[in-house]
Amino acid sequence: MISIDNIDVSYGKKKVLKNVSMKIEKGNVYGIVGLNGSGKTTLLNAIYGIKKVDAGTILQNNEKLSKQNIAYIETENFFYSYIKGKEYLNLINNKNFDADLWGKLFNIPLNELIDNYSTGMKKKLSVLFGLKMNKNIYIFDEPFNGLDIESSQILKLVIKKLKKTVIITSHIIEVLPDICDYIFYIDGGEVKRKYNISDFEKMKQQIYEAIENNVSDLISKALQ
Repeated sequence: MISIDNIDVSYGKKKVLKNVSMKIEKGNVYGIVGLNGSGKTTLLNAIYGIKKVDAGTILQNNEKLSKQNIAYIETENFFYSYIKGKEYLNLINNKNFDADLWGKLFNIPLNELIDNYSTGMKKKLSVLFGLKMNKNIYIFDEPFNGLDIESSQILKLVIKKLKKTVIITSHIIEVLPDICDYIFYIDGGEVKRKYNISDFEKMKQQIYEAIENNVSDLISKALQ
């Protein structure tokens, strides 16, 4: 189990995460939702160890969580120039990973230069790179950005069948109930609520109502 206890994270004088606590059970899929600037990516960076916490602890089975156990698929990945998709995947050593089969599944031209890939193809390639790592914990930051309907559905099926601990963020709230066991709602750097499967519809309604309440007057004025 991953225990996130009372962590604070700041950038300069601005506190982005405030007293955040979560329990992440092994083998479950956890979604993290929130508006832009709510602290979702900062939380993932803290879990992975990219961003140092100001206070609190992040532990796995009462020991410091090591990034060696984590595959982190970021929103945007770096790709070397003049390298083919298959060459990029070959940077990871995993003899049990069938690159051709995965390329066929996600319809990625692995023998072409990545420079010629669309945004969606690059996103899918970064997912395959993470899957080839074969880690116990997977962190996906906005993995559905840029994907078409078919690729999004395939990725959802893959995540559900991974049988790993998964933490995933998405601006597209509708995709998370299909794959998550639990969803955390973050607002203003704080975890406002943890939802289980039976509460997902209520969660969407509450989030949409909060958005409407925040902007309703502004919309009316803008349309005058």
